[in-house]
Amino acid sequence: MGILYGLILSVTLGGVSQFILEGPMRGWLGSLSFTASLMVRSAIYSAIIVPILFFQLGGVIAGVARDPSHRTFWIDITYSVACVVLANLVIGITNIIGPRAFLNFVIGRYHTPVEESRFVLFVDIAGSTGLAERLGGVAIHRLLDRTFRLLTLAVVDYRGEVLNYVGDEVIVTWREDHGAIDCRPLRCFVAMREELSQASAQLQHEFGVVPRIRGSLHFGPVIVGEIGDVKRAIVFNGDVMNTAARLEELSRNVDGGFLASRAAMDRFGSAPPFAVRDLGRLAIRGRADGIDVVGIDAPALA
Repeated sequence: MGILYGLILSVTLGGVSQFILEGPMRGWLGSLSFTASLMVRSAIYSAIIVPILFFQLGGVIAGVARDPSHRTFWIDITYSVACVVLANLVIGITNIIGPRAFLNFVIGRYHTPVEESRFVLFVDIAGSTGLAERLGGVAIHRLLDRTFRLLTLAVVDYRGEVLNYVGDEVIVTWREDHGAIDCRPLRCFVAMREELSQASAQLQHEFGVVPRIRGSLHFGPVIVGEIGDVKRAIVFNGDVMNTAARLEELSRNVDGGFLASRAAMDRFGSAPPFAVRDLGRLAIRGRADGIDVVGIDAPALA
């Protein structure tokens, strides 16, 4: 009987999580504070668990008569609800830290620094200084938050990992074996622009502007490791990070607003899903010999 109840709860809670909480309700839940979101999620799960246990649906399905004197009824409900609250607390903390970062902390993957080959994607909101002057501090913060939430949808779809948000910029990475599949970093950037395009009417209505993004992609070895004490973090260091940041600066002056190093392009396991333009070798600060780059013909958001 316990296995049957476990199956009923797993299927029901999993379906609600996948198709409701992570579907239509995702944006609204994301707008709530940590505590409010925890309470709402826990209340929804509890509203599912309590009737299943109260009406003994497992026994109904199995054809076993309902036992109204079931002595452990309230113990079962209390235990189940407590587990739900704890599970949602862990999920909430995981979302703050980042699912992969949380897992890496737990297993100690980067407790000792290691070298990894990584794709590094820098994405910047164009003209953010002018937007800040136009909208004011509170409104530009709300716009950045809304924009980054939209961009993160593409990151999740293409299995990227958000490394950090820095001002008006988001940094996304992939390990070589993950990013090389189907040109995921390139597809992710184009999908980001598509997310902004689809939300353009709403953004225009709420903020009076539709943000545009530009970006850069580079590939190479980075040193990854935990650092700090009170607010411990997993950080990336190396020339790849500096070069990607400088490529993003150069992307402001090219059509399409995006630059990818030839080093990154050569690591993809298949041809790009759209046309690219070979821009030759560009001079870049910090590299005497410059760097070979390509641009993309995927249209920028107007």
